[in-house]
Amino acid sequence: MASGGSKFWTVFSLAAALGAAAVTKKGLTTTWKAATGKNPPANPADPDVAIWEAVIWATVSGTAVGIARMLATRRAANYYAQSTGHLPPDLQKDDQDPNVPAATT
Repeated sequence: MASGGSKFWTVFSLAAALGAAAVTKKGLTTTWKAATGKNPPANPADPDVAIWEAVIWATVSGTAVGIARMLATRRAANYYAQSTGHLPPDLQKDDQDPNVPAATT
């Protein structure tokens, strides 16, 4: 069973990742509308969507959302490490003692 810190980290990292994804998606949608004059494809797999449009949207949105989630999770891990003195349970190395403070940058 997960410890209290592990449960906190799970919720904290999930909230950070989802928040970053939502903000990024909103920004991408706004940028797409400004650049193309229309809404981004709701479903790039739809055959009625032009292939070039589907590929560009899937590539740009997937990359941007993935990077935003990764950066938000890294920032959350750094905050967690500063607050608790050790990395979150999911990020600890096998040989890392949770009682030894983590080096933060």
